[in-house]
Amino acid sequence: MCGICGKLNLNGLPDSSHRDVLGRMMQAMRHRGPDDDGLYISGPVGLGHRRLSIIDLSTGKQPIGNEDGTVWIVFNGEIYNYKELRASLLQRGHQFHTASDTEVIVHLYEEYGAECASRLRGMFAFAIWDERTKTLLLARDRVGIKPLYYHLSNEALIFASEVKALLEDPSVTRTADPSALATFLTYKYPPGEKTLFKNILKLSPGHYLIAKDGKLSIKQYWDLQFNKFKPGKSLDDCTGQLTELLRETVRDHMISDVPVGVLLSGGVDSTAMLSFAVEETNKQISTFTIGFEGTLCTDERPFASLAARKYGTKHYEMTITARDFLDFLPKYVWYMEEPVCEPPAIALYYVSKLARQHVTVLISGEGGDEAFAGYQTYRNLVWLEKFKRALGPLARPAAVVAAGLGKLAGLRSFGRYVPLMNLPLSKYYYSRTSNPFSFFNRNQSELYAPEFLASVNGNGPARVASNCFAAVEGLEDLDQMLYVDTKTWLPDDLLIKADKMTMANSLELRVPLLDHQVLEFAASLPPSFKLHGFKTKYILKRALTKRIPPEIRDRKKTGFPVPYHSWIRNDFKDIIWAVLTDRKTIQRGYFKPEAVTRLLKANAGGADYSPEVFSLLTLELWHRTFLDREQVALH
Repeated sequence: MCGICGKLNLNGLPDSSHRDVLGRMMQAMRHRGPDDDGLYISGPVGLGHRRLSIIDLSTGKQPIGNEDGTVWIVFNGEIYNYKELRASLLQRGHQFHTASDTEVIVHLYEEYGAECASRLRGMFAFAIWDERTKTLLLARDRVGIKPLYYHLSNEALIFASEVKALLEDPSVTRTADPSALATFLTYKYPPGEKTLFKNILKLSPGHYLIAKDGKLSIKQYWDLQFNKFKPGKSLDDCTGQLTELLRETVRDHMISDVPVGVLLSGGVDSTAMLSFAVEETNKQISTFTIGFEGTLCTDERPFASLAARKYGTKHYEMTITARDFLDFLPKYVWYMEEPVCEPPAIALYYVSKLARQHVTVLISGEGGDEAFAGYQTYRNLVWLEKFKRALGPLARPAAVVAAGLGKLAGLRSFGRYVPLMNLPLSKYYYSRTSNPFSFFNRNQSELYAPEFLASVNGNGPARVASNCFAAVEGLEDLDQMLYVDTKTWLPDDLLIKADKMTMANSLELRVPLLDHQVLEFAASLPPSFKLHGFKTKYILKRALTKRIPPEIRDRKKTGFPVPYHSWIRNDFKDIIWAVLTDRKTIQRGYFKPEAVTRLLKANAGGADYSPEVFSLLTLELWHRTFLDREQVALH
């Protein structure tokens, strides 16, 4: 796991500033690779690398070239099938001088060109410079486990694993993109290619970029296909196949020359990863979990401890307080580089910090819900769509009556489904964090200042989701939602958080459930195998029945409960009020001051607008950190 960066002059001429600029870029990412650094500069191109040593500790220094020094690579990630690929390349006559997975990509490129990316099984972002053809290739893994950003001007293409590295180049301006700000508020994270920085983009997952002769082209090499299920395979057959596939992928993810641990959340997925991991080593595994001071939310630690006892791990726990959470918020924004409404990310930072004292690689259960339909949202909306189709024109009045009865019974959540009755799924499901009737989308004219509202460009933010739906038109409702989340929420919220918070502690996080073969297998299953009646994640739980203690397997899903709702409403209320009503914040010109004041008062009065308040707070901290270049502290 590492940080990569580079710069290509599009005019093809050498640049004496490469060494200085790349040196600053690498230093900005030192947390991603504290063990070593390296540079390759030749003519118009410069490649930089920060190394966190995981595999081939003695000879894996980057950049790495081929036999004659005409092809060079900088690489971030892990390739789990590199030994098989290496054996095949040796048979074809290639010569290796390291035992690293990085060098395998160099020789694979010599054989297959840019399509080498499609032969890799793992998580990756890499850049290859071909001296012979004067071609730069950038590629990113299929689902976006590893990030890759770039800036393009008339003069140069600059790329890096982190935005803050790009900002070290004086040609990259620090300017906010209003349309991207609106998209962030729509989704509570910035989905798609845009970042909040104007002219800084993300290379999309499953894509590669080629720069040659001053021109750029981008091509998609992989997409998740929800093919129609082939008849003849029973649920039992598929359950057995899934078990073997999980065993294989965890075995691959255990490859390492340094200690590997497991992050335990107290849920099904992380416990499952631990159950397979202990079968692949004769060493005692270390496990890690976190809890929160007080009793404001479900404590996951007893369930994590239960899993640790069952599998005989060396288990570590820690507790964080409201003060810990608040103190880290400015650094959270700095490491994340964009505002993301993801409070559990702060807990992940602290537990990663604990884990780094004992291991260098951490395995997580991230991705099981997105692959196998584990969120209650999927269940609720699938049944909502069935309800709408069954009742036809009577659906909306029936929903109004149900909402009224639900309100009388104390079930106010029924009312949120009424506005969805007249809309197809593709018009209201943006991703699992948002819909057209969420607060920011419902109150744009009330909240946004007129000039900012005009710059939002109508329904521009919704296009990210609508483009995803267009690609899977005709599929069943569940598969459409899973596809949308695989293209939006997964890479741009969940995985960005996982990468940035663990790499902040120089720790590599691996996610076996997001191996592309696992995702492809899950996508090939009929929806009823994933959502069985009202049972979520059905086939996965079935495959894990004997591995997961029933207390964990059968408990209600809670996510990763962080008591930030109470903290924002009580502990942080005065600090947040001071930041969001400060003159500097108001002068950004995004929001009507009186609307922000009403929102803060409503949240303090009992209405739960904590996600919205947290989003506004991180947005302002982002401005102060990156645009104003302030050292922010919250007291």
